[in-house]
Amino acid sequence: MNDPLQSTRRYFLGQCTGVSLGAMALSSLLGGSAGATTESADATGLPGFPHFAPKAKRVIFLTQSGGPSQIELFDEKPGLAKWAGIELPDSVRQGQRLTTMTSSQKQLIMPARTKFERCGKSGATIGEWLPHLRGIADDLCFIKSMQTDEINHAPAMTKFLTGHQLPGRPSMGAWMSYGLGSTNRNLPDFLVLISKLQRPSDQPLYDHYWGSGFLPSRYQGVKLRNAKDPVLYLRDPDGLPRELRRGMLDGLGELNQMRLAETGDPEIATRIRQYEMAYRMQSSVPELTDLSDEPDSTFALYGPDSRRPGSYAANCILARRLAERGVRFIQLFHPDWDHHSRLPSWCVARCRDTDQPSTALIKDLKQRGLLDDTLVIWGGEFGRGVAGQGKWDSLEAGRDHHPRCFTMWMAGGGVKPGTTYGATDDFSYNVAENPVHVRDLHATVMRLLGIDHERFTFRSQGLDFRLTGVEKANVVKGILA
Repeated sequence: MNDPLQSTRRYFLGQCTGVSLGAMALSSLLGGSAGATTESADATGLPGFPHFAPKAKRVIFLTQSGGPSQIELFDEKPGLAKWAGIELPDSVRQGQRLTTMTSSQKQLIMPARTKFERCGKSGATIGEWLPHLRGIADDLCFIKSMQTDEINHAPAMTKFLTGHQLPGRPSMGAWMSYGLGSTNRNLPDFLVLISKLQRPSDQPLYDHYWGSGFLPSRYQGVKLRNAKDPVLYLRDPDGLPRELRRGMLDGLGELNQMRLAETGDPEIATRIRQYEMAYRMQSSVPELTDLSDEPDSTFALYGPDSRRPGSYAANCILARRLAERGVRFIQLFHPDWDHHSRLPSWCVARCRDTDQPSTALIKDLKQRGLLDDTLVIWGGEFGRGVAGQGKWDSLEAGRDHHPRCFTMWMAGGGVKPGTTYGATDDFSYNVAENPVHVRDLHATVMRLLGIDHERFTFRSQGLDFRLTGVEKANVVKGILA
């Protein structure tokens, strides 16, 4: 045989049975008689999934890239005032690693630059830079004892989203898409939106953050651009009739079916499926991104920036619209939380971008009856350190990266509202109670979606991989409703 792919076991089985696996796969993809229809095949996901009744049907992950400061926003430490300008004790630091940006300076303590308030019946502590979030404190579940292992952005975000610090593993959204499938045949299972800032950002967001890794490529996130064409190469060329495009796709489908039958290459099956998805998205995406049918009250709820295409606020509206349409995993990225300097101005600006829209999204989902089965997650790849970077008592001071403890919040989808879980020491430097590692977060998210993380694996290069890796991961039962 000249073609090495033709010697595969799948090819052999196809030749022996008389009905090739490729033909069966294509029939399933296009709704033929040899398998389930597209809708039913997608909706069911993997056989036996979910493992048990899910609390959440979908996830909206509000990813704050750069490391928001828990010390200013959520983790109140009033005792720091008496330590202002004093070097962090060795008994607290315990030889923990610093980045090269602050390793050569004294670790002089900088108290929070904001005031806190106990909010709602739950008494959650929220900083003054998040006034809107204060109003929904009793809908939120705060985890104040998050931990990770990486101290720099790219490896920390890669681990935060894929379970491993090196690129090449599937992202959370890809895993969920692969396991649970879709409930909307006209949109991808996993969609990504990136905020368009009003100033240039020097913080890159890499495609592997929403990639499929070693899973079939159909499970990678599809990025919606804030441009004329939300998805590249989706629009037909000017003058191309719709019926001609349909005929071209039918012809390509026949050719791809022949090749799939010969080789059993799963990427050909992906290609067939994605051509058909792209055809359907030519109608579904423009309808999704056209906000003209939203009433003025929606824009008032999400704030003044919500009418600017590509803003975090506009993307939050799109996230709600995607949730309404049954998209499984929706991820928003908002960069520029990396405040090594000018913390009081830059952090305030990012809070201004996100506070009202994030709050509005929770309110909007709740009033539409969607919050109960939509899990909303807010957080970044790590937190910030208690020492000031630069001159600690200057308005120019900032905070360096800190992976040892940080805060995230969650809402809806089976988490316990009005809850604060975990605690840090008096310096917001080490976890003092109920540590939650990133892999514990992954295990918990999967539990809420009805998945047993230990039974959810994919074999690649002879190994059974899972999102939570080989180390022990625990479902955080204390936050489950």
